[in-house]
Amino acid sequence: MQLTLSSESINDVSTPLLILGVFADEQLPGGLADVVESGDFTGKFKQTLLLPFVPSRPTMIAADAPAQMAGSSRAFAARRILLLGLGKQADATPEQLRRAYGLAVLRAKALNVAALAAAIPELGSLDRDATVRAIAEGLLLASYRFDKFKGSASKKQAEEPTELSAITLVGEGDAEIVEQAQIVARGVMLARDLGNEPPATCTPTRLAEVAREIAERGGMELTVLDREQMRELGMGGMLGVSQAAHEPPKFIVLEYGRKGQGKTLALVGKGITFDSGGISLKPGEKMDLMKMDMMGAAAVLGTMSVVAELKPQNIHVVAIVCATENLPGGNAFKPGDILKAMNGVTMEILNTDAEGRLVLADGLSYVQRYEPDAIIDLATLTGAVQIALGTHITGMITNNAELAQRVKQSGDATGELVWELPLLPEYRKAVKSTIADIKNTAGRAAGTITAGAFLEHFVDERPWVHLDIAGTAWVEIPPKVEDQAKPYNSVGAVGVGVRLLTDLVQRYTQEQA
Repeated sequence: MQLTLSSESINDVSTPLLILGVFADEQLPGGLADVVESGDFTGKFKQTLLLPFVPSRPTMIAADAPAQMAGSSRAFAARRILLLGLGKQADATPEQLRRAYGLAVLRAKALNVAALAAAIPELGSLDRDATVRAIAEGLLLASYRFDKFKGSASKKQAEEPTELSAITLVGEGDAEIVEQAQIVARGVMLARDLGNEPPATCTPTRLAEVAREIAERGGMELTVLDREQMRELGMGGMLGVSQAAHEPPKFIVLEYGRKGQGKTLALVGKGITFDSGGISLKPGEKMDLMKMDMMGAAAVLGTMSVVAELKPQNIHVVAIVCATENLPGGNAFKPGDILKAMNGVTMEILNTDAEGRLVLADGLSYVQRYEPDAIIDLATLTGAVQIALGTHITGMITNNAELAQRVKQSGDATGELVWELPLLPEYRKAVKSTIADIKNTAGRAAGTITAGAFLEHFVDERPWVHLDIAGTAWVEIPPKVEDQAKPYNSVGAVGVGVRLLTDLVQRYTQEQA
């Protein structure tokens, strides 16, 4: 997908479909009020109205129309126009426009257009760069499709939709901002692709190959540890979880920049490329979704892909992916086992389906050698977070209020919202084991928080935020288009975390400039 920025008049844009965003408290542009029946379109948020047009239609530009429409008395060159409601301008935010323009792309897909143009609305007091970036992201992310494994016969069927391959953004905007939006969107789409791939192809080895491509493109240092090297380092969590897997585990380290070049930010992602639950076998229903138990790793790789292209200055980023399968077998680790993490902490196994925290234990321990100023880990860690917060907000556990505020600020800016859960002393006490240092589950009560309390044992008191994305990492049931909270998210893997982490990296960079 290619998005281009054009400064030409919206009347002159020749396109199969022109998207015109309209705020509820403004007039329809370009004399369109003359062809829209009263009440058919009010500009209500996410309201749409399709207008079929031909170039000869005598639609005139109103005298009080925005500057980009002025100076022309010709009809629209677009074949059709989609009016898009943006709600009241006083209530508008970049995220609101990201969602609205994402919805418009879904409408366009239903029309089977191969290309479209979208006009940047008059933004008033809204931050232009942030809003244009959001509109571009909404358009690009909603255009995503995953058909890598569809055969040629399927693609030739009449009901197969036309692929949307080109978008023109029309109006006043910064070309660099639009290009950044495309780079970020590519990072999100990489994360989505990895999550949507079947586990037979998206293996730990595949993740290592993706990391190698990113390293080569971004001039990064890459380290990939195999089982023997993990054994030498005492990575009992990684080794225990991977015992029954025929696919070799990979412990992947990407390093951008060097220590001393600004803050050192560590990103750690859970990369369970398929989670059966191990000996504590999951129910068969919906087990296919466990190919996406590596979305924390996908978010980290997607972010590093963005870093490789943006090449931010004055920051040192260390990314770690803890990649393995969790499968049952005669040599699988078992409930009752005790594993020792890389930092020497012993972990009693009560449930082999609480495996993500075991591999993260080694990832968080390993990253201490870089003396990070901040650590963010991302993981589809607990079903409990979906019970607590649903599917619209990510759970956050932290030991540092300042870092938590930074993450929240980036979440608010990108629409990838987070909500802090309280890491009280009582929850820390709950993960204590009677025969080892800690146990890998403290039961159902406050399961997301106690999982965070477990992970805290491996951060060496450095500023740390744990993001549990188990509720936000994928969209499971295809809702009606109009009912989707975030129309720019696709069914399947969402790629949550990439935009938040990219924003966080950029904010650190700007502080050091």
